Amino acid sequence: MASRDERRHHHPDLVPLAALISKELRSEKMEKPTVRYGHAAQSRKGEDYFLMKTDCQRVPGNSSSTFSVFAIFDGHNGNAAAVYTREHLLSHVLGAIPHGLGRDEWLQALPRALVAGFVKTDKEFQSRGETSGTTATFVIVDRWTVTVASVGDSRCILDAQGGAVSTLTVDHRLEENVEERERVAASGGEVGRLSIVGGAEIGPLRCWPGGLCLSRSIGDMDVGEFIVPIPYVKQVKLSSAGGRLIIASDGIWDSLSSETAAQSCRGLPAELAARQVVKEALRTRGLKDDTTCIVVDVVPLDNSLPPSPPPKKHNKLKTLLFRKKSHDSANKLSKKLSAVGIVEELFEEGSAMLAERLGNDECTVPSTSGLFTCAVCQVDLAPSEGISVHAGGIFSTSSIPWQGPFLCADCRYKKDAMEGKRPSGVKVA
Repeated sequence: MASRDERRHHHPDLVPLAALISKELRSEKMEKPTVRYGHAAQSRKGEDYFLMKTDCQRVPGNSSSTFSVFAIFDGHNGNAAAVYTREHLLSHVLGAIPHGLGRDEWLQALPRALVAGFVKTDKEFQSRGETSGTTATFVIVDRWTVTVASVGDSRCILDAQGGAVSTLTVDHRLEENVEERERVAASGGEVGRLSIVGGAEIGPLRCWPGGLCLSRSIGDMDVGEFIVPIPYVKQVKLSSAGGRLIIASDGIWDSLSSETAAQSCRGLPAELAARQVVKEALRTRGLKDDTTCIVVDVVPLDNSLPPSPPPKKHNKLKTLLFRKKSHDSANKLSKKLSAVGIVEELFEEGSAMLAERLGNDECTVPSTSGLFTCAVCQVDLAPSEGISVHAGGIFSTSSIPWQGPFLCADCRYKKDAMEGKRPSGVKVA
């Protein structure tokens, strides 16, 4: 019988089992990061809600398919919309993803599923006849890939390793967002400030009827459906060095710039970091609004973000100069992220047009029941019932009525209302 040395000599390619296991563990550390998180909040009106769920699975029962969801819902005109969205949005998004996809295909399907899930949640909530609304900033972390969908003015920022800070959301405030003002006006809304006695106008730009400052939200059925629930979506892949996400309601961002929020908590673990961001916001402006912050660290396995020295104290003049410089260079810095290999941008789209967001189905496959499915609400449709999301008016020459995805009649009506082609839904006195 050959000795161990002889067997190794005859098979020089054999690798000891311990070395294989060690290699696999190293590969696993690179492939699958650790996600550490914490949150902090101070309530004034009781309309901020949040979601932190780290045990979601792409394939039920398969622990290697685990992903995490973090979200903030900042309600207004009551908390009903925020509560409803917190309870239903995740299941609606996951319900819009085809079954049996591998991880890469699943990640590619996420942006479209997020649009469908947001619109379905809005449609269902509005059918209840309640008039409240909510922002939604919804973050999915799957290994190194981060996908963010947002409506309203809650925000998610990324503090990448190396100190670069970028924003993964777009603020849908009528005051600052010119494109959204133009879209709302073109869809039938009226944009203006609040008029007081004597004709003077005060406060931020609002959409009338209703007086909402935001151009996108979930709910708000008393405002008009040109206030759409179609989210801005951005998907990025972090380098294996990882990074920190700060997700917060406008109670934070009305007080702190993205850079200041990131700097205020560098070197702290996630839970303490979230508390520090809230503390800094309250120190700056006081508790004028519900203030909620979630901090998520996506870091190599068995590792943590390297500690940074605490921010140095500046005199007021230096602080003002620094803030101006930070603000001016924020966009340039964001664009440089990909170039230096810190972040790879995989997807970005912010259009409010449902046809653009749902894309084309070159070959629409019937569901398992043999029927087609509405791309938004996922109800089964007979082939004669579905209306292409690309179908135009009766006399339109640009419509592609035979090409999916398809909508049920109810969702098609909502699409037209959001685009100002039909009177908006139920009006509340």
